[in-house]
Amino acid sequence: MPARTYFVTATGTDIGKTYVTAGIIRAARAAGRPISAIKPLLSGYTPETAATSDAAILLAAMGRRVTHRNIAAITPWRFTAPLSPDLAAAREGRTLNLPALAAFCQTAMANAADTLLIEGVGGAAVPLDAKYLVADWITALKTPAILVAGSYLGTLSHTITTAAFLTARKIPIAAIVLSESPNGPIPLAETAQTLAQHLPHPIHTIPRTFNNRSFDTLAAAL
Repeated sequence: MPARTYFVTATGTDIGKTYVTAGIIRAARAAGRPISAIKPLLSGYTPETAATSDAAILLAAMGRRVTHRNIAAITPWRFTAPLSPDLAAAREGRTLNLPALAAFCQTAMANAADTLLIEGVGGAAVPLDAKYLVADWITALKTPAILVAGSYLGTLSHTITTAAFLTARKIPIAAIVLSESPNGPIPLAETAQTLAQHLPHPIHTIPRTFNNRSFDTLAAAL
């Protein structure tokens, strides 16, 4: 049976994609469910920060050693500048190739035992190059998306807009995950309730302090 695959994207950068992806992995593994993850593309990576990088966080959640080899296996495209992929690649005289990026993911999908999470970069409309956006990457894989949003002031508009953007591109949204932002002005439950009035997708809330029950519920729903 083919693996269930979800592409983890967001309304913007530094919203909580890695936190949510790692939490789902831990919850699924605790329930005895095989799960794996890749983060093919990463900006703002240096060897000095490798141990605390997004790739390292995912490896730790999967119970794998954080080594250069293991990081390279799940994150083959790494750029130093903490910028959008197109700009980060340009700083190094490189370009991204969407077919190659998609092929790497498709190989991981074919080899996954059960559930595979593909964590994207930035938000759903972040440019990969002069032509393609992250949404084009998701479309090429034909996978549903998990849309991660925050609870900061302005998230309602950002979340509704991003959901509409994905829907317009015929990308199914498996879940919207509200990852609590630092100093969010409104309780998570209120934000979720408001979004539910405007969006038909399942909405999950994740407190900023790690909460096993929240991630257990989210992992079980996927």
